[in-house]
Amino acid sequence: MVSVPVALGERARLSFAERCAALGCAAVARVLVSRSPRTLCRVLEAVRRGARPATEPQAARARHAVVTVSVRCAGNGCLQRSVATVLLCRLRGRWPQWCTGVRTEPFRAHAWVAVDGRPVGEPDDTRLYRPLLRVPR
Repeated sequence: MVSVPVALGERARLSFAERCAALGCAAVARVLVSRSPRTLCRVLEAVRRGARPATEPQAARARHAVVTVSVRCAGNGCLQRSVATVLLCRLRGRWPQWCTGVRTEPFRAHAWVAVDGRPVGEPDDTRLYRPLLRVPR
């Protein structure tokens, strides 16, 4: 999957527990993204059950924590970053939308997290991607 690197910017100030949770979610996400799309979606659909909808600030904080602790997620790893973000939200009892999609001219694939259909922490051109897979809230 082609991904736009995330500007590292200011690192989030995380407690030890928050850092451990974000690292754990990034590690689990790394394993999950090596599975088939079908398996990944099934796992995410099972994990999201019973969660309340995430707000944009909650999803943004989870995403920022993930990119703070994981260079891979902060770089070109949009799939791992998005999966780690939804998993971290789920640890807090919340669930944003998880999406993957494609665009043309130039052809690219991307994965992201959204709240109320709006991508969280992504460049404006993320709206040009046509979602192919979603795990809604």
